[in-house]
Amino acid sequence: MILVNPAAGVLHELQATPYVRFSVLAVSSIFFLVDPFAAIPSFLAITAGADKQRRSRIARKGALTCFVVLTSFALAGRAIFRMFGITLPAFEIAGGLILLLIGLDMLEAKRSATQEATGDTEEAAHKEDAGIVPLGIPMLAGPGAISSVMVLVGQVTVAWQMMAILGCIAVTAWVSFMVLSGAEQVRRVLGETGIRILVRIMGLLLVALAMQFFVNGLTDLGLITRSTLINQ
Repeated sequence: MILVNPAAGVLHELQATPYVRFSVLAVSSIFFLVDPFAAIPSFLAITAGADKQRRSRIARKGALTCFVVLTSFALAGRAIFRMFGITLPAFEIAGGLILLLIGLDMLEAKRSATQEATGDTEEAAHKEDAGIVPLGIPMLAGPGAISSVMVLVGQVTVAWQMMAILGCIAVTAWVSFMVLSGAEQVRRVLGETGIRILVRIMGLLLVALAMQFFVNGLTDLGLITRSTLINQ
């Protein structure tokens, strides 16, 4: 007798739907690049000596800036491609390179120089608008996150995919606010070691996403055929 697990069948069908595949790709590539957990040490340094209300206000500004910047590039992505004559395969390969560099830094549990330059944290500690610069941009909405959003937008063929991208940006911004506003509690629960482990795991997944962007770009250029990938 062969036993069939109905739940397993439903789960398999759910995983196979293009809605789930694209949404998982969008939320993972955007969230891993924004990576609010890796920003916790810098955020605490920026807000050192601040009360809970000011920390929450700075976290809100950072998350809102992240949302506005990424949403703006999502909506203007196609226009930017046309304006500069950039093809999607070229941007996929360039974006994959940026993701790879950031992912390799994350594997060492450190912030990439594209997300946080030396001295940014110290200077921001004396700024009233530190939630916008450098927290919102480039710490959260850095070149990697912007590139990832624009690559995703370049792959959009139907309206629901754009809605999925905008929804993932909103969810990422909201989670970033929650993580940063409760940075002390998050660091207390996870500990420095836990945060490093989490960043390394995200870095590993980000490197895999970078390789997928490379493969997609080379496939779109015709240098790799889909039949070759399937046979391998």
